[in-house]
Amino acid sequence: MEERHSILGMSAFDAREAEALDPLVARRLRVLGAGSPLFYRTPIHMQRAEGVWMYDAEGTRYLDCYNNVPSVGHCHPHVVEAIARQAATLNTHTRYIDEGVLNYAEQLLATFPDALRNIAFTCTGSESSDLALRIARKATGGSGFVVTETAYHGNTSAVSEISPAYGADVPLGLHVRTVPPPDSRAHPGDVGAWFAANVEAAIADLQRHSVRFAALMVDTVFSSDGVFADPAGALAPAAASVRAAGGVVIADEVQPGFGRTGEAMWGFVRHGITPDLVVLGKPMGNGFPMGAVVARPEIFESFSRGSGYFNTFAGNPVAAAAGLAVLEVLQRDALMENARITGIHLRRGLAALAARHDVIAEVRGVGLYVGVELHGGAAAARAVVEGMRARQVLIGTAGPRGNVLKLRPPLCFKPTHADMVLTALGETLEHP
Repeated sequence: MEERHSILGMSAFDAREAEALDPLVARRLRVLGAGSPLFYRTPIHMQRAEGVWMYDAEGTRYLDCYNNVPSVGHCHPHVVEAIARQAATLNTHTRYIDEGVLNYAEQLLATFPDALRNIAFTCTGSESSDLALRIARKATGGSGFVVTETAYHGNTSAVSEISPAYGADVPLGLHVRTVPPPDSRAHPGDVGAWFAANVEAAIADLQRHSVRFAALMVDTVFSSDGVFADPAGALAPAAASVRAAGGVVIADEVQPGFGRTGEAMWGFVRHGITPDLVVLGKPMGNGFPMGAVVARPEIFESFSRGSGYFNTFAGNPVAAAAGLAVLEVLQRDALMENARITGIHLRRGLAALAARHDVIAEVRGVGLYVGVELHGGAAAARAVVEGMRARQVLIGTAGPRGNVLKLRPPLCFKPTHADMVLTALGETLEHP
């Protein structure tokens, strides 16, 4: 059986491979322990960042083609100023009225379909996923969940049970079934119908084991599965099947959300569906810890009657200021349109590289979320990641085999930056 790779092990530093440990790495291992992973064979000591650039302790500049957390750019001055101003004025929990929190909630909800009108704030995407599971259970009376084969939805105990990306050491719950992502190579016909049939089979298997179905949860660009953004519309038949079975649809928008696809604010829009619950996370605050669940009011009301949700730090005034500043920058600087234009430029350049280099199996993606699948497995991908790092470009990997190069830069990434990536990748493929 082909080896599957854990999301935490991809492109990770392994102290056993090091001839000698850097003093700071040794100190980190001593204090944080072995469970705190680092990137690269030789970890980078980053000291500052700005826009699409990160700088290490020696002043070396790296082009960041990996981080979707600083969605509008590292240390964006408008976001930094909003955080500092609000932190100097008031920061408290949400059991007091704060107009800034309401302003942010209203403006964020205005970017969603009318059916999604309630929002609950959290501090992380993992907390959002965990809350979405709770709401789905209450709304349906079920406990069974369907996810894709290499999905990653977060790190709480409940969410790790529906995150096969962790690998064999973190077993899935007995109430979880997996389905392959909508990969047109696996089914070159009607991918949407094929995906829906797999979801229906998973639901039937849950029922056969006396597990009542609750929800299908998907990252709408299937990023951890290896980036399967197309075909647009592929999720619609599965959403219909889920609702016919009495379940709800949870869209995980932590990766594709906030305009990253270049075509819509949210990835689910490309598929012509309106989910019942939407999970948001790290791009919300451009690095300030934020998350949320957006819900249909009827679903959220049924959950709230039983217990409701309170999180001391979630939705605090500083978080709201950060989130509102991000929305303002997205609109003011037309970053969704930039993601569309730059993404097209980047994928065209990658396709040209693929025509010259047989190691590239396929280029996939939409907007500024791109996957480049390589022949040769994880070792080939890691060699490219290390080669790109040597050329001062930061990328990641994804997919069950760890052989998909993952490119998801800040949304201020321009075609000139994409050209730098293409040059570095071309050189790396010529001279690994």
